[in-house]
Amino acid sequence: MRKGQNPAKFAKTVAKPERITVAVLNYLPFLSGFYAEGLDVLKVSLQSMRNDPGLPFDLLVFDNGSCPEVRDFLISEKEAGRIDYLIFSGKNMGKGGAWNMILAGAPGEIIAYADSDILYSPGWLARSVALLEAFPGVGMVTARPFRTNPDYHSATRVWAQENAALESGQFIGWETFWEFNRSLGQDEAENRKIYAETADWKIEYRGKTAFAGASHWQFVAYKTRLAEFLPFDMDKPMGQVKQLDQRMNAAGYLRLMVSDPLVMNLSNTTDYVTGQAVKPAVRKSFFQRLANFPPVKKALLAVYDQIFRWYYS
Repeated sequence: MRKGQNPAKFAKTVAKPERITVAVLNYLPFLSGFYAEGLDVLKVSLQSMRNDPGLPFDLLVFDNGSCPEVRDFLISEKEAGRIDYLIFSGKNMGKGGAWNMILAGAPGEIIAYADSDILYSPGWLARSVALLEAFPGVGMVTARPFRTNPDYHSATRVWAQENAALESGQFIGWETFWEFNRSLGQDEAENRKIYAETADWKIEYRGKTAFAGASHWQFVAYKTRLAEFLPFDMDKPMGQVKQLDQRMNAAGYLRLMVSDPLVMNLSNTTDYVTGQAVKPAVRKSFFQRLANFPPVKKALLAVYDQIFRWYYS
């Protein structure tokens, strides 16, 4: 027999979620090798996210099977009130599996999704939502202009040709272009060639400027629109995430980017970050330069990848 009455019965109100849920997907299986600075990157990312985003939000973090040190940090952030919703997966579900839970379960009307290695600039959220609300039929908005595969924003360009002012040209400066691609470990000489041979697509619509394109690693979207593409069926942890980009374009939704860089990919290091300023480059040792020589780097990464597969696949 029940003893007494549940005190929750006497509560007069319940907390309501913010209109926007920022949803972060995190995966740090260990803190060595490739992931040696992973926890520091996560800390910098979450701190910069909260630095004047321009709009209120609730934060949801989905941890995809990280190591105990990372889980302990996230629990401490939750207990300190800096994380509103914290979900732990006992195993790595891959990005597709995590997306199925995050994008369906986030309580906000708008979801601002990001990987856990993103550096944010003030105003990133407000600027993104402004484009989301100003343009009709928007699928997703990324808070940084960069050059994406034009096949993935063909529907955006078709719409802009008929309804807005569309212009092609070199609108993204070289430094902004190279800043992002360098973070992915790409070659500068090859990128200078790509930069010279490709172009940006700028859209002017009712006083707002946007660039055609967006990306799965960071975006803002309406939850109801994302629901149209669930569930994602991905049989690999990574490498298939462009499904969202492709399917949104095929459905005719706009894929847009803000006109200046308000987010940055940190990848797996904080080497270039002091607060939000870029550190001066430090001359590397002979062994560091040798390790980054393309043939040597390719061979070493192949060995590292195989070791990782043995232990974690």
